[in-house]
Amino acid sequence: MRFDKLAERQILKAQSEGQLDDLNGAGKPLNAEASCDAAQSAGFRIMAEAGVLPREFELKREAADLRAKLAETTDEAVHKAFMAKLAEVEMRRAIEEEARRKFMRP
Repeated sequence: MRFDKLAERQILKAQSEGQLDDLNGAGKPLNAEASCDAAQSAGFRIMAEAGVLPREFELKREAADLRAKLAETTDEAVHKAFMAKLAEVEMRRAIEEEARRKFMRP
């Protein structure tokens, strides 16, 4: 059975059992990012509420921290080291993101 059909059956079952009544944010639109579809956005929101983030999000945060440090440093050697680390983190993030996209592709 295809994943989308299985997911639809589970949603209908949960609705009929009343498990989806009075959910946090019920009746409000999803805050979907432009780069994600609604299903991915909902999945990311659920994961975030559970305290679990995909590795690519952790790497994105690490890259932002490195950029902040880069802006503060004036030492050429330290700047070069931060740039190398940032390039590595961005590459790993891109790999993680591409792996997720390939996995989620129908």
